[in-house]
Amino acid sequence: MEGFEKNNIFLKILKGVGISFAFTLISLTIFSSLLTYTRLSESLIQPVVISVTGISILAGSFFATRKVGKNGIIKGIAVGLIYIFLIYLISSIVNGGNFALTIGSIIMILIGILCGAIGGIIGVNIG
Repeated sequence: MEGFEKNNIFLKILKGVGISFAFTLISLTIFSSLLTYTRLSESLIQPVVISVTGISILAGSFFATRKVGKNGIIKGIAVGLIYIFLIYLISSIVNGGNFALTIGSIIMILIGILCGAIGGIIGVNIG
């Protein structure tokens, strides 16, 4: 029974990552449409991407931990770190294999940890 419980937790974390990606995709599609068809400044891109990333991880970790009952902070951080790792991997491949760790990368890792932890705490306490 313990193996099933571990698999179930892992599946919940993956579900949280999937929710985070879906929220990101929808939000950034809407933002890119607004950027294309309105006079929004391109200087908004970085703050919007950072905000959407944080909110996406918060939502994903909330949904991953709302019925878990304990260790929400750890499971939420796992959602955030997996999400950030996958985004980093995808963006590095798209940028021609440039796997450099920049200050922007470090900020995104910290946002992933912080928002994942907060979402996990809220999910466990509300769920």
